[in-house]
Amino acid sequence: MVKPLDIYKRIGSLRARFYEASSGKEALLQMIADVEIADEVFNSNAIENSTLTLEDTEKVLLQIELDRYISERELFEARNLARVVEYVDKNSSGQRLALDTMCLLHKLLLSNIRDDIAGRFRNEEEWVRVGNHIAAAPNLVAGLLTKMLSQYHANPMLSIAKRIATFHLRFESIHPFVDGNGRIGRVLNNYLLLREGYVPINIRFASRDAYYEAFREFNTSEGTLLMEEIIGKALTNSYHKRLAYLDGKEIIKLSEYAKRKGVSHSNLINKAHRQTIEAFWEKGIWKMGY
Repeated sequence: MVKPLDIYKRIGSLRARFYEASSGKEALLQMIADVEIADEVFNSNAIENSTLTLEDTEKVLLQIELDRYISERELFEARNLARVVEYVDKNSSGQRLALDTMCLLHKLLLSNIRDDIAGRFRNEEEWVRVGNHIAAAPNLVAGLLTKMLSQYHANPMLSIAKRIATFHLRFESIHPFVDGNGRIGRVLNNYLLLREGYVPINIRFASRDAYYEAFREFNTSEGTLLMEEIIGKALTNSYHKRLAYLDGKEIIKLSEYAKRKGVSHSNLINKAHRQTIEAFWEKGIWKMGY
């Protein structure tokens, strides 16, 4: 496990470098964001057990016919989540996150999937269970979400990784919607990050076991360290990727980087997982700027 303090220091340093490197390169940054949509949609949906591969997701978003059958629900899940990601990218900086914003994003997400529950919180007898955790009573949802937002904004001096981790854990514990809570929760992470001048993150499907363990830690002891590590690594990964492109480096596979440098590939992989080198995960492959 990476020590949280190490992650916090790294994020601050990378953020400062990013600000300097990104000046006048808005078009490149937008291109990176656009290309990342399919990857974010794939990973978030896969965490929720979607059968779509990254290649399937890219084809769906490009409206290319697949060579296999997929359900109408999975089709709309991919397209709708892409719309939500695009909305957040365009609107988060100018619109403070509020309960009605959450409902709007949820409506975009579940349109043509569950129109009966899209865009509203749970009500009356709509109880939900997440594993062995029973979410908050429907009548408490709005109040708990309001308190959650207040707590997030009340601690601006805490590290961003801790603030986002705590927000995400609380949101998923409340589970305010009948369906779509995981996807919306991960989108809200990026809403807050972008609004505060950070880069968006992508919680990878490959990290799902650790991700679920972070929720167990919170539900058992209200601990946030595991989720802080996940958020922190995702942030450093996102900065590493953007800086490699912004600095005009050649983007190569980590295996190729190891060959050129004459070092152990397995050792580099371990360092990449810990995010102690400036490697980044892109479309299922560890890469590096050279």
